Amino acid sequence: MYYKLYIDSVFFIQFVMNLYLLSITGKILKCTATHRRVLLGALLGAGMICLVILIPVFTMRIRLICGILPVSMCTMRIVFGIRKPDVLIRSSLMMGVCGFFFGSVVLWIVRQFAIREQWQIGIWLVLLCSYPGYGVINLLIHKKRHSEQNDIREIRIPLKQREVHIKALVDTGNHLTEPVSGAPVCIISEEAAKALTEILLPECFHAVPFHSVGKKNGILQAYELPELIIEDSYREIHHKKAIVAICNTGISRDSIYQMILHPQLLDD
Repeated sequence: MYYKLYIDSVFFIQFVMNLYLLSITGKILKCTATHRRVLLGALLGAGMICLVILIPVFTMRIRLICGILPVSMCTMRIVFGIRKPDVLIRSSLMMGVCGFFFGSVVLWIVRQFAIREQWQIGIWLVLLCSYPGYGVINLLIHKKRHSEQNDIREIRIPLKQREVHIKALVDTGNHLTEPVSGAPVCIISEEAAKALTEILLPECFHAVPFHSVGKKNGILQAYELPELIIEDSYREIHHKKAIVAICNTGISRDSIYQMILHPQLLDD
């Protein structure tokens, strides 16, 4: 039995599906990426799948089974910047699981349209049904995220001879920025700052104005760190010259975190 495939249609469908799938996978893994990287990854993934289909060896099924994981790994590396091989494999497998469930939802919606309206299943019907399928899965992810009370990340700050490990709370309400450069500013407790005295140098000092409830305005002592590393689920985000302000407001001594992380730092 022979099948006729139109490679341009395959590329277009794969590109659109990759856009949805990368968005879903990124939200589940709590990884962020720019729109440019997502577009580049979707194009790369679609192009590689087309190459896998065109390779004249083995059967189509074997080529797809053997090619899906390498294609997913390349896509995840480009889009989310995942470097560690074991993490890259796990995240690619997660992308495959997301693709299975996303495809199942889209296929169910397509069949409902085809049965009720007697439409012929084609490229435009599949793409039309992809958006509500994406909406259903996105809603489920949003509900799960909303039920999580704390979003804690592990932070590593390299010193000359060692590393300091700090737990940080990702606070979407933290909009504190350095007034001159506009760089995002994290908040660290005075207790945690004591372990960083060797890199909190006078030449790295910044004065950061702030506003808070109960106090109209004030000035925070902030310092520029040589490097700050965020362990973000399936990847590490490295920031050079990250700015942290010393303040105990919102951080109690009994709290499980010692830093309030600016959400912008997760956008690598």
